[in-house]
Amino acid sequence: MPTAEPFETHTERYDQWFEDHDDAYRSELAALRQLVSEAGRGLAVGVGTGRFAAPLGVEVGLDPARAPLERARERGVEVTRGVAEHLPFRDGAFETVLVVTTVCFVDDIPRMLAEADRVLSASGSLVVGYVDRESPLGRVYQEHKEDNPFYREATFVTTDELREELAAAGFTDTEFVQTIYRPLGEVDGPEPVEEGYGDGSFVAVRARR
Repeated sequence: MPTAEPFETHTERYDQWFEDHDDAYRSELAALRQLVSEAGRGLAVGVGTGRFAAPLGVEVGLDPARAPLERARERGVEVTRGVAEHLPFRDGAFETVLVVTTVCFVDDIPRMLAEADRVLSASGSLVVGYVDRESPLGRVYQEHKEDNPFYREATFVTTDELREELAAAGFTDTEFVQTIYRPLGEVDGPEPVEEGYGDGSFVAVRARR
């Protein structure tokens, strides 16, 4: 079971990050918009307060923490409490499964990917957004994990590791984009969104079978 307590206790602090780092947040949204389909029904796994699901038009959100779900509901997301490894939805229910800054909190990535595959339609896409462990921002988060209530229990992944997990789960058709090239404190205005990975700290991938 993922650790939900920090998100229950520090919901306001979590949500405030997006206000304090608005340019970085909007850059991440821009990267995800290139990959998230507007067609069909979408599910956000680890929806948090709905900061990504709501503006991206993803209708349904799931999270193990109750307090953030209330914020997501206020932003117009249909919310359900649960975990990524046991999605309470029928097979083929969604055209998109969105997983943003959540992979590092998942107990069992193969199980999460299997569940995402199960609830996706035959033409559906899995979109994962994350901070690469080997990126400059990923290194900062790793170095200061003990000082951050959210990342203390997190296990960050590299893009190569995630690619291997996706391939093992049958997601062999992948497209990557990246953004956030400077330290967060130096981001002043939108960061460019570029194809591929290896330069930007925030990476997003659209994966299909």
